[in-house]
Parts: sequence; C-alpha cells; structure tokens
Amino acid sequence: MGLLRIFLSFLLAAVALFRAHSQPMVPALNIFGDSVVDAGNNNNRLSLVKANFPPYGRDFIDHKASGRFCNGMLAIDYTAEYLGFTSYPPAYLSDDAKGRNILTGANFASAACGYYNMTSLAYLAISLPQQIEYYRAWQNKVVGMVGRARANEIFSGAVQLLSAGSSDFIQNYYINLPLRGAYSIDRFSDMLLKSFTNFVEKLYGLGARRIGVTTLPPMGCLPAAISLFGRGSNQCVPRLNADSVMFNNKLNTTAEKLLNQYQGLKLVVFDIYTPLLELVMKPSDNGFAESRRACCGTGTIETSLLCNSMSVGTCSNASQYVFWDSFHPTQQANEYLAQSMLVKGFDLIS
Repeated sequence: MGLLRIFLSFLLAAVALFRAHSQPMVPALNIFGDSVVDAGNNNNRLSLVKANFPPYGRDFIDHKASGRFCNGMLAIDYTAEYLGFTSYPPAYLSDDAKGRNILTGANFASAACGYYNMTSLAYLAISLPQQIEYYRAWQNKVVGMVGRARANEIFSGAVQLLSAGSSDFIQNYYINLPLRGAYSIDRFSDMLLKSFTNFVEKLYGLGARRIGVTTLPPMGCLPAAISLFGRGSNQCVPRLNADSVMFNNKLNTTAEKLLNQYQGLKLVVFDIYTPLLELVMKPSDNGFAESRRACCGTGTIETSLLCNSMSVGTCSNASQYVFWDSFHPTQQANEYLAQSMLVKGFDLIS
C-alpha cells in the first residue's frame, strides 16, 4: 500500500470517528451539474437522458433505479456520508424533496446539463441558470422552516458541489460541426468558464461561501469517446485528454481569480482527472479488471436508454469494472474518486 493509500486510510478512520460522535461537518450539502451527480431530476422530464430503469441502480438501495447513472452510489453519495449525513441530498424535483427532508440540502443536477446553455437545451436538461433558480426556491423554503437568521447560517455554512463540462464537449462540441466552426477549442473553453464564473457569482450573491467544482475527467478515456473518436483503437484518445488538461488548467486559473475577488469565499477545484486516469491506466493496481469496456451491454456505446435490461452482454459483477456505462463510473470507481477528493475537501470545510 502506497503512502497516499495509508494517509487516506487514516483520513477515512478520522472521518468515521467524527461521524460517530457528532453532527454532520456542515449544515447542508447541495449538488449542481450533470449526469455524474444527477440523483433523479430527469426522471419525469421529457429528456431522453435518464436512468430510472434497470439495470441502473441494481446495486443501490433496495436494488432500485433512482435516476443515478450508475449501478449504485455516486461519488457525491460517498461525499455526503464522509461529511456525516445519514441520507443523501434528494433530487429537488422528486417526491422525497419535501418538508424537513431538504433542510440538509438538495440535489439540483440534471443529466446532459452543461456550462453552455445550448447543451442543456439540446437534451432538454435543466440548465445551470434554472438550477440556480431551484436553489433560490430551496432557500425560500428553508427560511420558511427555520427563520432568516438560522437560514443564513445554513446557506453560508453549506457546501455546494458542481460537476459540469463533459456534456459540453462529448455530447455537443465534438459532434457539432457548426459549433466547432464558430469556436476553437480554446475559445469554447473560455466561454464555458464565463458560465462557471457567473454560476459562482450568483451562488455567492445568494449567501453561499463554500463551493467545490470538479475538473473534467480524462474525456478521451471514456468508453463512448474511444468508440466515437478512437478510430478503431482500444486506447484513450490523446487529443481529447489534452483538451481536458487545457480546460482544467483554465478552470484552476479562473478559480484563483474568483478567490482573490470575493471576500470569504472558499472555492476548491477537485481533480478527478488524475485519479480516474490512474484507474484506467492501472486497473489491476486498484482492484479492477476492466477499464476500457464498460459493464453495461457491449460496454462501448451504451448509456441512458441504450443501457437497459435487454442490453446484451451486461456484466454480472460491476465491481471489476471502472465504468458502468460508456460515460459513467461504477459504484466502486465512484468510491475511489470520492476518497481522492477527501484531502481537498477538508480545505473546503475547515
């Protein structure tokens, strides 16, 4: 076991000890973004990008599909547990998001949402501006339950987590010739980061002070990306990974500027590129057997409606796979990613 693994083991033990003797580390946890963190907000929408049917959720609570794009828990579910919550932030548009269930936060994410509003519109996802409006409505409900003074404490102490960007590239830019003709990859990334800046500024204006955002994954290693852009190769697509690195560097620079601009803001960029790339390149070192092909169906292109109970070839043991469907990690990979975020997470809540 490497030094990092040993350190993480001690860190997890400390978190478990804290949870056993105390309240959650923060008063609330709110989730924004795309399918990587969507807990079911697309279930009753017209969007075709949803996951509220088998085999999704087969390893989740009661073996039921909740709308999570996974066989089980998402990385943000593990994050909620590490923070000491006894339940996960409910999807804001679900029946679970009622009364005091939302006092400790809600999940506003929507599969296929992007920083670029046209990405969300194309797939009938809930855009980030609309997610902010739902967050504003959540705030009003919290004020109604606990009063303005206590509500403001909740808003400033709560952690807000955002995951977005992959849909803008994989499901839009790379397959949208007019968009690629209008914007270079560099200019398109700058446009997405303006949206990110606007998102942070709006949350800050609503009293949020602890905001975390995930980087792009190694997009060229997603099974769907290999199938679509790999030209017959079974290897990661270097060009797409380079785009991820470029965007992530810009994201870090943008976050630094925001930190210097807004007093009292805690803004943490969580690197998921590095740990996911490690799982892909060295699966056996981390307890996995397969990192090129996903568990569902052929493992090359299936996601959302294409990943269903009739999909031929779906694996029997997802714990051996890094990817559940062609875009999203398995529960086991999500746990690894959540653990990799722990160190930076303490920067956010300290």
